[in-house]
Amino acid sequence: MQADAVFLYPQVLWLLLVLPLIAIILVFRKKPRIALVKVPVLYSFGTKNLGSRLRPFLVVLRLAALGLLIVALARPQSTDVSKEKRGTEGIDIVMTVDISGSMRARDLKPNRLEALKLVGQEFVDQRPNDRIGLVIYAGESFGQVPLTTDHKIVKNGLDDLEFDMLQDGTAIGMGLATAVNRIKDSEALSKVIILLTDGENNTGIIDPKTATQIAQELNIKVYTIGVGTKGLAEMPVAQDFQGNLIYQKVPVNIDEDLLKYIADATNAKYFRATDNESLSNIYKEIDALEKTELEELTYYQYQEHFYNFVFLAIGFLLLELVLRFTIFRSFI
Repeated sequence: MQADAVFLYPQVLWLLLVLPLIAIILVFRKKPRIALVKVPVLYSFGTKNLGSRLRPFLVVLRLAALGLLIVALARPQSTDVSKEKRGTEGIDIVMTVDISGSMRARDLKPNRLEALKLVGQEFVDQRPNDRIGLVIYAGESFGQVPLTTDHKIVKNGLDDLEFDMLQDGTAIGMGLATAVNRIKDSEALSKVIILLTDGENNTGIIDPKTATQIAQELNIKVYTIGVGTKGLAEMPVAQDFQGNLIYQKVPVNIDEDLLKYIADATNAKYFRATDNESLSNIYKEIDALEKTELEELTYYQYQEHFYNFVFLAIGFLLLELVLRFTIFRSFI
């Protein structure tokens, strides 16, 4: 971005006020008497009157040169300003997503997993300065995307999530433990896990509270999100002979006590998402709670313009001298 031209020494420009006084002195000063031989033929052409009319032109050239030199002394400059933002406190975030069969429930549209994909990608776009990873879990857990600043990979990883990628079930402890393992060696000043589930821990070899204690010891915050409406939700319970899912309204059971415990123990927060809008708002709130501190560096590149005025002033002075001692010599 280029700023407007400025003067390094603007107070010098006050000297321009002297120019009118100099103009009066130069134009009306009394010329010394010089003995001239009057030539009637030249006189008849009005030589005296022509010389008087041309004299102010030379004065204008000299005053213009002086004015340009004054402007040059004021040091006119233009400034190119560029700004750079960089993170001074990096945040590493591992998104930990439940992809169990119950995530097919249609209380979020079109279902819980598809709603999470869209909101998760929007969240990634809001964190340009952070490393983000992705862990998925059901009856077992898997590191889908390692911590990376290449957010296109993270978004593609979210987009590629499908049901039946893992054995079915809800191993919250396994999912949390895998996320902790992914982020534990991070050198970031702030380490965050976002754990999302729609059910209760019902399988896995690691107890969720054990994984929570490890996260607590490593100073890792674990934000927890329970996904599902309160009451009944349409969930797949069987398939017809053509392989189509059959949905029925069944009770939504989320172990909120466990999710609150995980969040409280790690100095984070528990959220409940009952529809698409609330899920989106939750990720926006987490985004606001975990802001990366940025340092804005501003670079100034100055370009000097005084030499243009100096060269122009010299040109005017040379022109005055040439005209004074050539064309106008007979009239002055």
